[in-house]
Amino acid sequence: MRALLLGLSLCLAASCTSYERPNVAQVPKHQPGPNPFVGKKLFVDPNMGSARQAEKWRGQRPEDAALMDKIATQPQAEWLGEWSGAVKLFVRSKMEQYAEVNAMGLFIVYNVPNRDCGQHSKGGAKNGDAYLEWIDKIAAGVDDRPAVMILEPDTLGQLGKCTAKEKQAERYRLLADAIRIFKARPNIYVYLDAGHARWLPAEEMAEHLKAAGIEYADGFSLNVSNYVSTEENLAYGKKLSALTGGAHFVIDTARNGNGAAPNDEWCNPDGRALGIPPTTDTDDPLCDAYLWLKRPGESDGACNGGPRAGEFWPKQALDLARRSKY
Repeated sequence: MRALLLGLSLCLAASCTSYERPNVAQVPKHQPGPNPFVGKKLFVDPNMGSARQAEKWRGQRPEDAALMDKIATQPQAEWLGEWSGAVKLFVRSKMEQYAEVNAMGLFIVYNVPNRDCGQHSKGGAKNGDAYLEWIDKIAAGVDDRPAVMILEPDTLGQLGKCTAKEKQAERYRLLADAIRIFKARPNIYVYLDAGHARWLPAEEMAEHLKAAGIEYADGFSLNVSNYVSTEENLAYGKKLSALTGGAHFVIDTARNGNGAAPNDEWCNPDGRALGIPPTTDTDDPLCDAYLWLKRPGESDGACNGGPRAGEFWPKQALDLARRSKY
């Protein structure tokens, strides 16, 4: 009874909900270590839209199938959101699939409340407690296996656009807690998203990163689902690193082979190309990897002739592959 009364009094003081947040207070700040991607294999999903499309075209359109293979043969990230269903079971099944070929998990965590400012990819958890409970389930699904989490694309870049000033502290707290929930696991690596080189000035983004707990993460991510050139993002990443205590970073190179679109158009712009295939050979000690985080051919949204966000669009995939420089 005494324990129950104590729990109730603590609940009243802290405005408890039904979710008991994991204790992340003991998670240490990040200490520099080996590049988590070196020596690791990433998973090539045989069920990607590009892979299915290549097989569909193999007999009747062999040249187009060969172009589609440029996408289908590359490892790409798995996006996690409300569409993932029972997320702990989903992640666990993915990790088991990866383990069969000795691959490391690569996930995009994309479910923060009021995701994407209500735009093409709107959605997210209903509130902060639901979000952190969801994060905890992902971590439990990974358990002690190796996995990389790219945390909440666009969230810090959009902070001043659709998050009221009095709510920004909560957004920072959710991201910081999410990082530490993941880092409480022995083999989860976390890169907090930092937009891209043409979004916010490095000084401004660095302040967002620091407020959102970058000191606990393995680094930050750049250019997720965007088209800004690798060279621009490398220069920007090095500036951000200098402003955040030497944090490392990764760059999404899936669709930036022709650099940014005119007027920095981001929603299914024409004329883009596949970028550098996934590799740790970045020629820069601060950049841990070039990755394909947004899957080429998956639409940015119902814009410029594309289907809804995330739906595979064969025409766009074929155009990206046809324009690639390899």
